[in-house]
Amino acid sequence: MNRKERGVTLITLAITVVVLSIIAGIAVYSGSETVRKAKLEELRTNMLLIEAKAKGLVEEANFQLGPNSQKEGELDTTIRPEIYTTNNNLQVVTASPITLDGKNIEVPSAIPTGNNVYALTNETYNKWGLEDIKLEDNEAYIVSFNEKEATVEVYNTLGYDGKYSLTEIDNIEE
Repeated sequence: MNRKERGVTLITLAITVVVLSIIAGIAVYSGSETVRKAKLEELRTNMLLIEAKAKGLVEEANFQLGPNSQKEGELDTTIRPEIYTTNNNLQVVTASPITLDGKNIEVPSAIPTGNNVYALTNETYNKWGLEDIKLEDNEAYIVSFNEKEATVEVYNTLGYDGKYSLTEIDNIEE
């Protein structure tokens, strides 16, 4: 009897499974890397938007203080808090944890606290047109103002790879 049956051998099947496993592994790694990069870019974009709005507040306060603001320190103690907290619903961050919009949020020690450090509230996001920013539990954006140099630094309480400030996140190699 001559057997000329044709079909898939066990070796062919094993090789096919191995090749498909390698391709699936590459696809999973590639997909997770893409997700990681997308999360990093979303965080960076959110922080840049917040930085732009916060810089506008510093400029608004400097404008209201006028050119003689160095001599009139008393004005500074009323104008800046009014612009930051009253007009823009920012909340002062003096210690960790903070209660923000009814949630207790831990502020990592890498993020500064003090009179010139503010957290964004839900009202702030709405006022600034940033209501599309979705926050996870224990996540908040915090802005530290340096009025003397007219600069701001934006922080995220969850951070990314142990980095919390926009400056640090901007330096992450992709």
